[in-house]
Amino acid sequence: MKKRILGKNGLEVSELGLGCMGLTFGYGPATDEADAISLIQKAYELGITFFDSAEAYSQGINEALLGKAVKSFRNKVVIATKFGFQNGDATQGLDSRPERIRAVAEASLKHLNTDVIDLFYQHRVDPNVPMEDVAGTVSDLIKEGKVKHFGLSEAGISSIRKAHAVQPVAALQSEYSLWWREPEKELIPVLEELGIGFVPFSPLGKGFLTGAINETTQFDPTDFRNVVPRFSEENRKANQSMVELIKSIAKVKNATPARIALAWLLAQKPWIVPIPGTTKLHRLQENIGAVDIELTQNDLQSIEEASSKIEISGARYPQHLQNRVGK
Repeated sequence: MKKRILGKNGLEVSELGLGCMGLTFGYGPATDEADAISLIQKAYELGITFFDSAEAYSQGINEALLGKAVKSFRNKVVIATKFGFQNGDATQGLDSRPERIRAVAEASLKHLNTDVIDLFYQHRVDPNVPMEDVAGTVSDLIKEGKVKHFGLSEAGISSIRKAHAVQPVAALQSEYSLWWREPEKELIPVLEELGIGFVPFSPLGKGFLTGAINETTQFDPTDFRNVVPRFSEENRKANQSMVELIKSIAKVKNATPARIALAWLLAQKPWIVPIPGTTKLHRLQENIGAVDIELTQNDLQSIEEASSKIEISGARYPQHLQNRVGK
């Protein structure tokens, strides 16, 4: 697999990463530990060198799982994790006080069984802590050798500029896909201007763009998608037109919808690195196949023309979560 560079300080990663959240958190029951470890190790064998976790994904359990999985090849991969919630629990509110950032860093180093965090993101901007203090704390952790690179997740333009002025930001992680294109308006031009990489999460629209979800799909009671307006039964039905578009392109390219959706993202900018997550080996292999798909300018133009006529129904977050975004 080819490599891409995030930021101006040479953070080199595989052109696709693996989002590890769903292995323990967010999408129903946790994956069996042995199966999860096997999946992460298979991803590495297939060329993925970029793995994404967070304190808030099961309060360290996700990080510990990742640490176990990559132990034998730790120095050949890039591990990203995140701080920013009270007690590492997203339901308890935000906390990016400098002492909390330091405490999370120490805990993450232990959970991951590593001596350095390659990429340390602020999970959500904390309006109660000046961004200069957040960036300054991570800058100190970088000087101390505990962290290599600084990232932000779901941050707005003003926060990105403030942070970057104190400590260069290597990457912004936010949602971006064929059915959530908001970042194109303001975020992507600013990232390009500042030389910051972009790491789209949910690049397959939380599974919707694979074509495997329709209005009759039943999610596990603990699945996050149950509270997402875009995933209401009515909106799943309304949004099938986007899936049909992707399927039609996939048919021409002899590919799957997931591969087309990921290939489209990869074609947008050379500094975009999507991190699709999965718990299934066959989905992992399917996703990785996206790197071999060449979308021509004509392909991209026809996707653009067709998708611009499709109106997506439903918000991507319930309101209380949307309030934390873009600050």
